[in-house]
Amino acid sequence: MIRALTGVSARRPWAVVALWLVVVGAGFGIGTGVFGRLVPDVGTVPGSESYKAAQRLEEAAPRPETLNAVITGKPANDPELRREVAAAVAATRTVPGVTAVSEPLPSTATGRALLVQVQLAPGDGEEAAAEAAAERLRAIDAQVTVAGGPLSDAEFDEQAGEDVARAEMLSTPVVLVLLLIVFGGLLAAGLPLLVAVVGTGGAFGILFAFSAVTDISVYAVQIVTMLALGLAVDYALLMVSRFREERRTAPDVATAVARTSATAGRTVAFSGLTVMVALAGLVVFPDPFLRSMGLAGAGVVAVDMLVALTLLPALLARFGHRIRPRRREGRGQVFARVARGVQRRPVAVLVATAAVMVTLAVPVFGMRIAMGDPRMLPNSTDTRQMWNGLNEHFPDQVQWAGDIQVVTAIPANDPRIAQLRQTVSAMPGVTDVQAGQMAPGLTVLTATPTGQAEGADARNAVAAIRDLPLDVQVTGDTARLMDYRAMLADRLPWAVALVAVGTLLLLFAFTGSVVLPVKAVLTNLLSIGAALGAVVWVFQDGNLAGLMGTEGVGYINLTVPVLVGAIAFGLSVDYEVFLLSRIRERALAGDDPQAAVAAGIQSTGGIVTAAALLIGVVFAGFAAGGFAPIKAIGLGLVLAIALDATLVRMLLVPATMTLLGRRNWWLPAFLRPVHDRLAISEEPPPEPTPSTTKEPVSATR
Repeated sequence: MIRALTGVSARRPWAVVALWLVVVGAGFGIGTGVFGRLVPDVGTVPGSESYKAAQRLEEAAPRPETLNAVITGKPANDPELRREVAAAVAATRTVPGVTAVSEPLPSTATGRALLVQVQLAPGDGEEAAAEAAAERLRAIDAQVTVAGGPLSDAEFDEQAGEDVARAEMLSTPVVLVLLLIVFGGLLAAGLPLLVAVVGTGGAFGILFAFSAVTDISVYAVQIVTMLALGLAVDYALLMVSRFREERRTAPDVATAVARTSATAGRTVAFSGLTVMVALAGLVVFPDPFLRSMGLAGAGVVAVDMLVALTLLPALLARFGHRIRPRRREGRGQVFARVARGVQRRPVAVLVATAAVMVTLAVPVFGMRIAMGDPRMLPNSTDTRQMWNGLNEHFPDQVQWAGDIQVVTAIPANDPRIAQLRQTVSAMPGVTDVQAGQMAPGLTVLTATPTGQAEGADARNAVAAIRDLPLDVQVTGDTARLMDYRAMLADRLPWAVALVAVGTLLLLFAFTGSVVLPVKAVLTNLLSIGAALGAVVWVFQDGNLAGLMGTEGVGYINLTVPVLVGAIAFGLSVDYEVFLLSRIRERALAGDDPQAAVAAGIQSTGGIVTAAALLIGVVFAGFAAGGFAPIKAIGLGLVLAIALDATLVRMLLVPATMTLLGRRNWWLPAFLRPVHDRLAISEEPPPEPTPSTTKEPVSATR
C-alpha cells in the first residue's frame, strides 16, 4: 500500500509537485485568513450548568463589553489633568456605539491614577466603537492605557500572529544549520525544510477550514503550526536519512526510493497514525477548543505524513542522484557503546532512570489549573499594562477576580429573591451581592468573591449556592472553572483509554508483539509526567520563571496539561516507532535479542537525536513567544522530547528490552491471525552484508 503510493509519486514527480504547490498556495494565500477569525475564549463545557446559565443570560440580554482606561503619570487631583480627562470623557460619550462612560475615579490606594470605564453597545460595531473611544482617551496628555473587550481580543489575535512569525524567524535558520551539519549537503538539508514549509501551509488551510464551522482559539494556530513544523522535519529527516543509507547499495535512485518507502515509509505511516490517535483523544472532551485542537491537529499530522510519503519520494526520484550516500564506517559507535553499557547492568539503569523520571514528576501532584488572566500576555501589551495598573492603583476594580452569577426564573420582586440575596451575602468569601431583573421571568444575582476566581472561598460559595433548595443556576468564572474540572475528571479516563487502546493496537500491528506496546505506553507516561512536573515547577511555582520571560502565577492554564500530555505522548510513540522499526528489522534478519537492540540503537541513535534536536528547536522557538500558556506548552514539549530521546530511548528502552529478551516479541498463537489482518506489510529490505550483521552482534558479546 505504502509502496504503491510512493511508487506513483516517484513515477509522476512533477504532477505531485504541482499538486502540493496548489495546496501551499491556498494555505498561505487563503489559509492565513484564519488569523482574523481567532477567539481568545477557552474552557467552555457545553451542557454544563454554567454554560446553560450563561446562554440564558446572553439570549435575554447580551452583556455589554467594557473598556478600562488607566490614566497615570500625574497626581489624580492635578487640576489640568482633571480638565483634560473631563474633555476626553465628554468626547468619548459622543462616539457611536458607546452607551456609557463613567466619571473619572481617583485611586484611593495610591492617589496617582484615574480610572475611566467605557461601556459599548453589543453588536457588530463594537470594534470600531472601541478603537474610536480609545483614540479619544489616549489624546490626554498623560500615560493612558486602554484595554478590555474588543481591544484585548485584538491583542490576543495579534500576539498569536507575532508568536508564529517570531518562532519561524528564530527556528528556521537554526534548523537549516543543523540540517546542513547532519546531512553535509544543501540539497539533502533543504528537503526537510521544504517539507516543513508545505506542512505549515497545509496547517493554515486546515485551520481556516475548521474556522468556518467552529471557533478556533488563538492558542490553536500556534500549537498546530508548532506541530506541523516539528513533525514535517522529523518525517523528512527519517526518509532522507534512510534514502542516503540505501544509496550505498542500491543500483540506482529508483531502487533506493523503493527501499526507503518500504522501510522508512512504513515507519512514517505508523508514526503518523499513532500521533493522530494521541490527538484524536482530545475529541472525547466536550470543550470546543480541545475538540477542535484534536481534529485540526490530527488533520495536520495527516498532511505531514502525506507530504513525506508523496512529495518527498517525488523529489528524491527527481533530484536524488545529487544526494551523496551515507558512509557506513564508524556510524553510531557512541550509541552502540551506550547500548552495550546499558545491557551489562540493565537493572541498575532501569531503577536509576525511573527514579529520576518519578522525581521530576512529583510537582504534578500539586498542580492547580485556572482559566487565566492578562498575566498570560507579555508586559508590552496594553492589556497586561492595564492589568498591572488596576492591581496597583485600583485593586478593588480587578474584574479578572471573577464574579458569581446566580440565574433564576423567580421574579425580582418575589420575597424569595431578597432571602436568597441575604443568604448569599452571609456566605464566607462573598461580598457585594446585587440583584436585578434581566428580562421578564429572569433574575440575576451577582456576587463578588473576596479572592481570585480559582480560590477556595469562591469555589465553596458556588458549591453552597448550588446546594440551596431553590431552582437556580450558577455561572461566572468560578462556576465555569469548577464545571471544567468536573468535565476533565469525568472525561479524562475515557480519553486515556481511547489513546491507550489505539496506540496499543497500532504498535501491535507494527511490531507483532503484545509486550512492546504495553512497555511503550508505560515508559512514555513517565516522560510526560516528568515534563509536566517541570512545567508546574516553573510556571506555577515560579522557579527559574524569569529565564522564560514570565513569572510564577500560582496556577497552570487549564489548556496546558491536556495538550502537553496528548502531543508529548504522540511524539514519544513517534520516536518509539523509529527505534522499534530498526530493532524489528534486525530481529527479522535473525539477530539475537540483545544484538537486535544494540543494532537498532546504533542505527537510529543519530537519527532520533537529530530529530529530537530539530523538533526541540522548533518548540523552543514557540517557548520564546509572548503567551504564557504557549511558553508552558513549548517548554513541556521540549523537555518531553529531550527526556524521551535520552533517558527513555537510550537507557530505559534498552534496559527493559534486555531484561525481557525474547519475551519482547511474544505473541499468543490466537492473536497471530489478528496481527496478519492488521499489519501493513511491505517487502523486507535486502539482506545486509556480513559486515553489517556481525558488527552489532560482536558488540554485545
